[in-house]
Amino acid sequence: MFQIRIHGRGGQGVVTAAEILAVAAFLDGKYAQAFPNFGSERMGAPVMSFCRIDDKIIRLREPVMEPDALIIQDPTLLHQVDLFSGVRRSGTILINSSRTVEELGIGDLLSRLPHSDLRTVPASEIALEFTGRPLANAALIGGLAAATRQVGSEAVSQAIRRKFPGKIGEANAAAAEATYRVIASGEPWTAKEGSHAGTT
Repeated sequence: MFQIRIHGRGGQGVVTAAEILAVAAFLDGKYAQAFPNFGSERMGAPVMSFCRIDDKIIRLREPVMEPDALIIQDPTLLHQVDLFSGVRRSGTILINSSRTVEELGIGDLLSRLPHSDLRTVPASEIALEFTGRPLANAALIGGLAAATRQVGSEAVSQAIRRKFPGKIGEANAAAAEATYRVIASGEPWTAKEGSHAGTT
C-alpha cells in the first residue's frame, strides 16, 4: 500500500488534491481512498488530507501517520507544524516552492531523512501561468505522479477534467502535465511566452 499525506491551508484545495489523486488511481485500475483531517475549519488554517493507493481493497480508515509520500502545498507551514512527522526515511517529499531546500531553511531534514527523495517545484507559478491563479493543488498531483509513478500522467489529467469540466479543467490538467514534465526531466521550470493565464 502506498500512503500520501498532503499539507496546506484552508482554501488551497488540499482536500481536492487527495480526491483527484484517488480518482486517478481508480482510472489506472487501482483501489484508492481519500479523506481530509480538519483542525480549525477556517480559511488559512492548517489542513491535512490523505490518500491511499493499493492493488487490493483498502480496509484502513485512520489518518496516514507514516506516509510514503508527502506533499506540502504551502511552504509557510514548514516552520510552524511538524510536517515531516512519521514520513518514511526513503519517502518522497514534494514542496511547492521556487526556492531550494537550503533557502527554505530545512537543510537539517536531509540528515534526518538521508534516503528521501526531497524536491521543490514552483507549482504555484506553473498553476498561475496555465490557469491565471496560483492554486497549486492540481499541478502538485502531476508532480507527485512523476516522482512516485503510482499513477500515470494521463490518469491525473482525466481525473482533473472530471473534477473541473470545461476550461478550468483543461487549464489545470495542463498545469499538472507541465509539473509532471518538470519533475520527470529534472529541468528547472521556465515560464513560457503565450501562457494560458486567464483561461479561468
